[in-house]
Amino acid sequence: MKSYIVGVGMTKFEKPESRDWQYWDMAEEAGTAALADAGVDYGLVEQVPVGYCFQASTAGQRAAYELGLSGVPVYNVNNNCATGSTALMMARQFVEGGLNDCVLALGFEKMKRGALGGGADGGAADDSFKTSPVARHYGIMAAAHGFEMSPPTAQIFGNAAREHMERYGTTAAQLAAVGAKNHRHSANNPNAQFQDVYSVEEILAAKEIHAPLTKLQCSPTSDGAAAALVVSERFVVRHGLHDKAVEIVAQSMTTDTEASFGGSCIDVVGKPMTAAAARQVYEASGLGIEDVDVIELHDCFSVNELLTYEALGMCEDGASGKLVESGATTYGGRWVVNPSGGLISKGHPLGATGLAQAAELVWQLRGEAGARQVAGAGVGLAHNIGLGGAAVVTLLRR
Repeated sequence: MKSYIVGVGMTKFEKPESRDWQYWDMAEEAGTAALADAGVDYGLVEQVPVGYCFQASTAGQRAAYELGLSGVPVYNVNNNCATGSTALMMARQFVEGGLNDCVLALGFEKMKRGALGGGADGGAADDSFKTSPVARHYGIMAAAHGFEMSPPTAQIFGNAAREHMERYGTTAAQLAAVGAKNHRHSANNPNAQFQDVYSVEEILAAKEIHAPLTKLQCSPTSDGAAAALVVSERFVVRHGLHDKAVEIVAQSMTTDTEASFGGSCIDVVGKPMTAAAARQVYEASGLGIEDVDVIELHDCFSVNELLTYEALGMCEDGASGKLVESGATTYGGRWVVNPSGGLISKGHPLGATGLAQAAELVWQLRGEAGARQVAGAGVGLAHNIGLGGAAVVTLLRR
């Protein structure tokens, strides 16, 4: 059975504590927008997977109740930074498995200011990481690079960047080019946390977080929510939603394997997971990266965008720095990557990120993205990854 996204919505992503709202307010805003986009009443929704990382158990119910008290099942989903796409995957499985015709995937996050800690802990982390779910991951990093005083997540990705530079000759300017591209893209996105444009030189000159990464190459903490209404083909026909429907052609989630823990930060931050998920999606769909027009990928740090280019098959290992430098991943190039501004500039409220990626791609494939529209976009790919670990790759087609 096929599944389709017929409605999407998201809030503007905001700097934490800059807007007077609670997580249920933002969830209501995004969920209401998704239902309105589809023209579907909440009473037709049969299940609601809700993604978040920082609230207490059953916060998903508290958020969904703002949309209606229909008594349908609500599932609380937490998969670190891949939480939003995990909620979307659950919705798709409910529909494609024949259990439901209409499922709302919802994701939100209300975060604290400041750098994220070693996991989805809002910045508070056990110094030794002995009790952390990502202790094994940071152990790999510490064995290869030691442990410094910089923020843990920036540190593990920054060390992956150092490895890439040492192994392939990738330059600091190539890493900064990712940040420059995504900040430039976000200038046309009213939902983005930032709309400022920076040159490569300005990004290199910004405050260093963990060499070689500067502040303008790191995703911020953010508040916000996003939602997607996933339905069956018969629901599309019954409700006349053909003009709204974007097909989920294929989707795959992978978790860590032995390849993740071979001693490299490049591997431990998720490149092997991403490559495996992409391979599974290509095989299931019969499509390849050459068929994709627009991509929303998980640029939590600039280096992860480069690693993802390679894992998705956009270039050979080690060639990603030259790829971004060539202009192949922006308007006028082979693909447009992160037209929304990506996590670096759009923002990164963990539970909402994967669903915001889906929303952006739906708008792109419908031709509704305004000033950031990718001309002729027919196939979109979303990539959402969480340390600890989970990687979700989704192919969408109009």
